[in-house]
Amino acid sequence: MHTIDVSMPLYPGMPAFPGDPPFTSTPALRRERGDAYNLSVLGLGSHAGTHLDPPSHFLSGGPSTDLLDLDLLIGPCEVVAVGSPGSRSIRARDLEAVRSGTKRLLLRTANSERWARDLAYFDDYVALEEDAAERLIELGVRLVGLDALSIERDPTGKFPIHHRLLADGVLILEGLLLGGVPPGGYELLCLPLAVRGGDGGPARVVLRTP
Repeated sequence: MHTIDVSMPLYPGMPAFPGDPPFTSTPALRRERGDAYNLSVLGLGSHAGTHLDPPSHFLSGGPSTDLLDLDLLIGPCEVVAVGSPGSRSIRARDLEAVRSGTKRLLLRTANSERWARDLAYFDDYVALEEDAAERLIELGVRLVGLDALSIERDPTGKFPIHHRLLADGVLILEGLLLGGVPPGGYELLCLPLAVRGGDGGPARVVLRTP
């Protein structure tokens, strides 16, 4: 069985969504200074790198990261390549390859090829449009992942797609690196940090071939 890591590494200077706190790693104990072992203090936002958006990210009273059903985060998934050349939008018509009843769906776009060339933030990323979000709900998708640090671009700051998906119980997985992943069926293993009351969960996400 082949395992593919699709997680973004955490390191100082890594890409971050505008306004999010940067990742830091500060040495606290070091053997070369006479300490018995090495230990670092990590500083990061709850949506650093590859991470899961639980309902509590946008919905008051919504379940937090530590209360999510792990069975939804582990199991069969489909990786589907979407997006037209030169387009920054994923529309409902771009989801024709998604089969009805697909529970876990990862969308691979041109973002992944850009990440593969340079792991730096870019604001003209390919993102979901509202009609595509509605189509995913119609298809029965319960978890959707995208190779961008946000599943939508919304200059108004109202984030309607996040609200719509999370309100319908669709979990959102962001910050995936899917450049080397062919479309097809895989087993998804996504384990976000079990932060009590967490509004987001940095996660190590891997795919395994059947």
